[in-house]
Amino acid sequence: MYLIISIILSVILGYLLLLFTGPLVGGLLAFGIVAGSLFRGLYLLNDIHKRLSKDEPKLDEKEAYEEHLKEKEDIDQG
Repeated sequence: MYLIISIILSVILGYLLLLFTGPLVGGLLAFGIVAGSLFRGLYLLNDIHKRLSKDEPKLDEKEAYEEHLKEKEDIDQG
């Protein structure tokens, strides 16, 4: 729902920029706003990915398989 409202407001803002400042200046401003928002979003997603992947332990296949077998034995015994 918020995405649709955001898109509609962006279209209105872009139209007003083009109407009041002309196609060249308004187009450049609209492009700058959109491109800047996209790059900022990508930067934040990359930052979140780095923070999440740093906290998770890295297991190789053999360790993961041995851990799985141990957990399975614990379930079968308990």
